[in-house]
Amino acid sequence: MMASILIKNACLLPIDESMSIIEDGWIHIEGSTIQALGSGMPPQVNGAAVIDVDGDVVMPGMVNPHAHLAMTLFRGLGEDVDDRLFRYVLPMERKFVTPEMVRVGTLLGALESIEAGVTTIADMYYYETEVGRALDQAGLRGVVGQTLATFDPPDHRTMDEGFALVEKLVAEFSGHDRIIPSIAPHAPYSTDVATMARVARWAEAHPGVPVQLHLAEMDSEMEWCRKHHWLRPVAVVEKAGLLINGLIAAHCLHIDPFEIERMAKADVRVAHNARSNAKAGRGIAPIEAMRAAGIKVGIATDGPMSGNTLDLFSQFGPVSMFQKLLGHSRKPMPAAQVIRMATLEGAQVLGLDRRIGSLEPGKQADLIRINLSAPRLQPVYDIYATLVFSGMPVDVQDVMVGGRWIMRGRNVESLERRKILRDAGQIATAFKAEMAKIDAAG
Repeated sequence: MMASILIKNACLLPIDESMSIIEDGWIHIEGSTIQALGSGMPPQVNGAAVIDVDGDVVMPGMVNPHAHLAMTLFRGLGEDVDDRLFRYVLPMERKFVTPEMVRVGTLLGALESIEAGVTTIADMYYYETEVGRALDQAGLRGVVGQTLATFDPPDHRTMDEGFALVEKLVAEFSGHDRIIPSIAPHAPYSTDVATMARVARWAEAHPGVPVQLHLAEMDSEMEWCRKHHWLRPVAVVEKAGLLINGLIAAHCLHIDPFEIERMAKADVRVAHNARSNAKAGRGIAPIEAMRAAGIKVGIATDGPMSGNTLDLFSQFGPVSMFQKLLGHSRKPMPAAQVIRMATLEGAQVLGLDRRIGSLEPGKQADLIRINLSAPRLQPVYDIYATLVFSGMPVDVQDVMVGGRWIMRGRNVESLERRKILRDAGQIATAFKAEMAKIDAAG
């Protein structure tokens, strides 16, 4: 028998065309689906569990369209070391990244994400079947991308082995209600044209499987593309035939107006990682120009080694403020649009907007409840500005995915918090010992 839930006395943010705010709102959920919503006196629903949220915000669950969840275990490692990627991270990934490490790191990332009101995550890493299983266990929605790369990654030595892992991922999760398998060529410089062309052919034969890619992220990538192809990264991807409808392109920092036009025409979608990009000193992506051209842009966290957190609240300020800096004005990237990017537009980036991203009858009941009682949230003149510039993960009280509560009253009910933290701590101890060995060797 399907559960029936009626939430009332809410400040509803449905994320509609006008970004309306429904005061004294209610929402009726049957099973996994939103049946109806409105304001004022809620309907009588026989047998429904009635939840009075006392004026709290109820809005769609947030969507993180680019992350490397298992890298929670690398968070804060070697922060002040210029060459940490080559000194610590890559050698330690080759030594320590196993299915078990990926499982533990992903569960830690899932726990953090749920507590921050994120209900859908696009991930790309290694041993991605473990990521899919962990997100399924957590009750989250996920697009799980098996990384393909030529830099001796931990789980495949050849591209044939990498594609075999993709096939295994698709076989396990094809048709799953919440977990979507994906293929993830790492970047132009780490796969090159032949591999990207192979991915393009594979994607054409598997139209339901999204493609994820890092694109135009850093200066060294620009130099590699010039040196090897006399082209910029977008043109290299286009040359390979991978500038395709629905491509999920992460970063897109070094993009000119012509490339924006080409990406918009091809219906490429962008996962914007403002905090991670800034922390690495890589620049500011021209997301206002992209959105003006019709490109869908979602707000992402990147990996927690790069951006340190997996909550979108930490991204909101940078997303808005960096565009204001570019425009020398308060007007660019208004707060309501930031929340739209964190929900519906993020869903559009992943091709899931018919199912999630807004509160509408017929859509999946993926929603969060945010309490406004903290002093830093009061008074409220503009709820969107309050959420963007003052909100924090701790304000999220309840989280629902597909009609199932996975967090109530700040208690994540789908995961064993204590065990996850203990397992992560054990792996971190091994990491510390290895870093000491590396430092001792000079």
